[in-house]
Amino acid sequence: MTQFEDLLGTDFEGRHTADVDDVIYGGYDHPHHRARVPGLVDLLGDTSAPDRERYLACLALVAWGEPAGYEALQRATLSSRSAPWYDLVIDRKFSVDSSYGQFSAAVADSRELAEEKNSSALRVETFRSLIRIANHEYFEEKLGDYLEESVVQACLTDIRDVIVQGLGSLGTGAPARFDLATQLVDLANSVVTVDEELAVDLIWQILHASPTERTMVHAVTAVQRAKGKAGRALAVYLTTVGNARVRSLLA
Repeated sequence: MTQFEDLLGTDFEGRHTADVDDVIYGGYDHPHHRARVPGLVDLLGDTSAPDRERYLACLALVAWGEPAGYEALQRATLSSRSAPWYDLVIDRKFSVDSSYGQFSAAVADSRELAEEKNSSALRVETFRSLIRIANHEYFEEKLGDYLEESVVQACLTDIRDVIVQGLGSLGTGAPARFDLATQLVDLANSVVTVDEELAVDLIWQILHASPTERTMVHAVTAVQRAKGKAGRALAVYLTTVGNARVRSLLA
C-alpha cells in the first residue's frame, strides 16, 4: 500500500476506499484524522509525488483546519496558475480550472475544526487570499456564498478591491475565460448584510458593465438580503430592466 493509500485511501475503520471525499469529510467526526496530518504534510511537500496526490493532501489539510494546509494554499494563490494542481480540476461549463472553488468550500467547511485547533485567524487569511484572486480565477459559485459575515467584515476592503479590479477587466471588452461578472455579483452579495450601500453600489457597476440575465438573476439575492433604501432601489431597477425570470424571482 502506498503512502497516499494509507493516508487518504483508507477510512477511519481501516477499510480501503476509492472515495477520497469519504475520508476527508469523515475526518470531521474522527479525531484520529490528526494522526494522518504529518504524513499529509510530507506528501504535500514532496515535489516527486503525483500532482493529484499533493492536491488532495492540501485539500484534506485545509478541510481539517490545519495551519499547514492554510499556509500552503495561501502561498499557492500568490501565483495561482503555478500551483502543481492547476488544471487538474476542470469545470465542465467553462473548461477552466476550478480547484480554487474546491479549496474555498474546504475552507468554509473547516470552521469548527479551525476553532478547535486555534487556527481561525489563519482560516480568515486563507479566505482573504482566495478573495484576492477572484478577478481572474474561477470559483464555480463557491466563494461569495461561502463567506460568513465575520469573514466579510474582516475582508471587506479586499472584496471591494477585487471587484473593482474585475470591473476593470470587464471594461476592456476582452473575452472572459468564465462568467466573471456573475462571480463578482456573488461577492458583492456577501457584503449586503455588512454594508448594504457599498454592496449595491458595486452591483450597479457590475450590471452596467455586464447587463446579462445571469448577472441580474444573481443580483436578486442582494435584494432579498437588503433591508434599506439601496436594496429597494435595486429591486425597482431589476423589475424595470429584467426579463420575466428576473421579475418572477423578485416577486
